[in-house]
Amino acid sequence: MIGVLCMCSKHLGQHFLINPYVAKREIEYAMIEPDDIVLEVGPGKGFLTRLLAEKAKQVYAIELDEHLITYLDKVLPDNVRVIHADAVTFDFSKIEQFTKVVSNLPFQISSPFTFKLLDLTFKRAVLIYQKEFALRMIASPGSIHYSRLSVGVYYRSRCKIREVIPKSCFHPRPLVDSAMVELIPHKTPPFIVKDEQFFFDVTRLLFNHRRKKIRTILSNYYTVDVSDIIYGDSRVEMLSAEQIGEVSDIVLERLQRS
Repeated sequence: MIGVLCMCSKHLGQHFLINPYVAKREIEYAMIEPDDIVLEVGPGKGFLTRLLAEKAKQVYAIELDEHLITYLDKVLPDNVRVIHADAVTFDFSKIEQFTKVVSNLPFQISSPFTFKLLDLTFKRAVLIYQKEFALRMIASPGSIHYSRLSVGVYYRSRCKIREVIPKSCFHPRPLVDSAMVELIPHKTPPFIVKDEQFFFDVTRLLFNHRRKKIRTILSNYYTVDVSDIIYGDSRVEMLSAEQIGEVSDIVLERLQRS
């Protein structure tokens, strides 16, 4: 076991979950059923994977570290398929449609993988992140944690922090605590925008210049007149997702008329 624990690669952001009680609660929150197809990203030494395989019909485990692939293939049961790939760039259409996502995510892919996940179809996800990242996911306008991530998560899903996980539950021990997050996709978004991609593009633009006023950012980027734009004197960190949606709709309408 010690030899396996030492397989971790710090440059891949690997911190293996070693507390069985946390792993079991993670699976309980995911409500794994016998017909579920589960996606796990970053299985590490297969600690969580084995428990998932006991409950689910099929587990797809995406692992980037080639040093772990051979080991995992030897120790995991037949209903686990280990895939050597980068989850951020992997084409998920190449595997069966998964119903649940349960993972202790490598820290360095938290943001890109979460944005990718929010565009995919699934019933429920239970993911372990760094605590600060998890706080960004549920942050409200005016909070120091409020970000583009907060807006994207709110628009796509119901998000809840289930519990904070201390550093001692991982090997090697990370510098910060983690948090277990539950994501349940909305059947329909909490509000409607004219063009979702344009809404997300405007959201990214505004948060990339979050210290500037809305009007200034938009006038520097778009060719249409935004001198009277709604919330023009505000900064994006004070706007709700719905208000950002209003701004994006107005800008899009003016661009289409120009």
